[in-house]
Amino acid sequence: MKTFIHKLTKKGLLHVVHTPVSSHLEITEIADRVSKKEGGGKALLFTNVKGSKYPLLINALGSYERIELGLGATPDEIGERISRLISIKRYSTLWGKVKAIPSLLSLALSFPMKLPRRFLGKPAPCQQVIEESNLGTLPVLHCWPDDGGPFLTLPLVFTKDPDTGRQNVGMYRMQVYDDCTTGMHWHLHKDGREIFEAYRRRGEPMPVSVVLSCDPTLIYGAISPMPNFIDEMAFSGFLRKKPVPMVKCITNDIYVPRSAEFVLEGEVPLDEFREEGPFGDHTGYYSLQDRYPVFHIKKITRRKKPTYPATIVGQPPMEDCYLGKATERIFLPLLRMLVPEVVDMNLPLEGVFHNCAIVSIRKRFLTHGAKTLNALWGSGQMMYTKMIILVDASVNPHKYEEVIHAILQHGLDKAYMILSQGPLDALDHASPLAFQGHRLGIDATTKLPMEYGIPKPFSVQPKDRSTSNLLEPLGIHFPEVVEVGALPSFWGAILPLVVDKSLIAESISSYFGRLMDWLQPFGWHIIIAIDPTVDRRSPSEILWKLFNNIDPQCDMYQSDSGHYVLFDATKKGAIDGHTREWPQDIVMSEEVRTLVDKKWSSYGIE
Repeated sequence: MKTFIHKLTKKGLLHVVHTPVSSHLEITEIADRVSKKEGGGKALLFTNVKGSKYPLLINALGSYERIELGLGATPDEIGERISRLISIKRYSTLWGKVKAIPSLLSLALSFPMKLPRRFLGKPAPCQQVIEESNLGTLPVLHCWPDDGGPFLTLPLVFTKDPDTGRQNVGMYRMQVYDDCTTGMHWHLHKDGREIFEAYRRRGEPMPVSVVLSCDPTLIYGAISPMPNFIDEMAFSGFLRKKPVPMVKCITNDIYVPRSAEFVLEGEVPLDEFREEGPFGDHTGYYSLQDRYPVFHIKKITRRKKPTYPATIVGQPPMEDCYLGKATERIFLPLLRMLVPEVVDMNLPLEGVFHNCAIVSIRKRFLTHGAKTLNALWGSGQMMYTKMIILVDASVNPHKYEEVIHAILQHGLDKAYMILSQGPLDALDHASPLAFQGHRLGIDATTKLPMEYGIPKPFSVQPKDRSTSNLLEPLGIHFPEVVEVGALPSFWGAILPLVVDKSLIAESISSYFGRLMDWLQPFGWHIIIAIDPTVDRRSPSEILWKLFNNIDPQCDMYQSDSGHYVLFDATKKGAIDGHTREWPQDIVMSEEVRTLVDKKWSSYGIE
């Protein structure tokens, strides 16, 4: 991390703030404003955090340029390295095998290298200082007003499978309870949780070591959607093109990166659980309070002059979006290996990476789209993807106007909107049931004759449609519609409607069905209902609500003809028959906004 900070400084990508700042909300508000600048703004190094002697680095990987600098190559270049490595054709001839030797040798040299604690008479950098746990000395962020407390937001959690001896690295937020105790927020589907269950079966407490601040390739390795059999530190070595030096911890047998800034060593008891959260999460909502295991810290080892790392998450775009886009490009070759018809993929920022994927495919036969959807939902973490939009190979999935045109032309029939039931991300709040629900696949590829049994495919030509002729009649027939949205003209036949659901006197399903039928003559084929709190002029905010706030089975209404669809992207509650608690949007307090406004010039941020 020291080397990376030096590179950021040399390239003018780091802004240093010497003004005294608070880790309670103030740093979050500053970093949020910077990360939402075009291109992600600069990385921020706060040297004077109240109550701590350690500097704090945030937004370090919050731009495409800094991702490339941190990983040593562009994500596309890394993806191409992976593609060449896994290409069967490459090894089909003797000459191909010979040419592959250098890359295979570099792969063999990617595996982590275990070194003694003392090397050339000196302790490992991460063990220069060994002390009792005192988390109160760290500048741990209290990120958002309704968070349950301060959280470690960028921890690399190292665990070791008791049955196989294989180490795992994941990133799970950690709520700080006191100087030596935190929560351990691993979800149901995470590797850390699976290893924890293995220790519970054996009746043994689980040793854990947590690394704070290290080489960016190690941070990326910890968050990558790696298959279980691949060592995350080996993948980091592949990115670095050299092995990760590791050293054994002081109090347990776990090996951690030698160059780390901080290491928290401790254990997770088998049967101790504690309320954790709420937490302002990457979905843009607060994840709800729940009971999670507890981590007890025995020792902290560190460098003599360490830098504390942090990130914040919330309504996109933020730093995690750039990491997510890197994953999209790096792992595309692996997805193509599993699903060969895939050409390209776009994970829109508004979909927070598990709620929407736009995938272009090379189509060859009838209902090829349906086959592809099922294959994608069966591929690793793609199982969480709530909405997948398929388009032809000739369509650029990164250009919304082309995707919308394809949906209107080829994706509006009922038969082309395919529902699938399966697991959902733990943070999904729209499904009536936790961890499970319905996913929507929209097959917007060009249809072949009699595909899905339809003789003549239906299509809509996108064109400008005025909303001026809607306002007066809507007000008469549907006074609950308080505003009509406004989207760019290339969005064609998509209409956002601002609906005050508290005014609706009939059942929600009856109301939206009636509204959709009434709107059909006006030619709006895709209608999105949003709450009055949503900015109707912001396509990004409307899409964010659409991807996050619907369960396709409950909140999608289609006309009998199948050529008109309405999505209820509003907040759900008792009126909708939604019994699960609905999380609140993440919003900074007005008091902190005002404080940061007053101090802004002192930060020196352009």
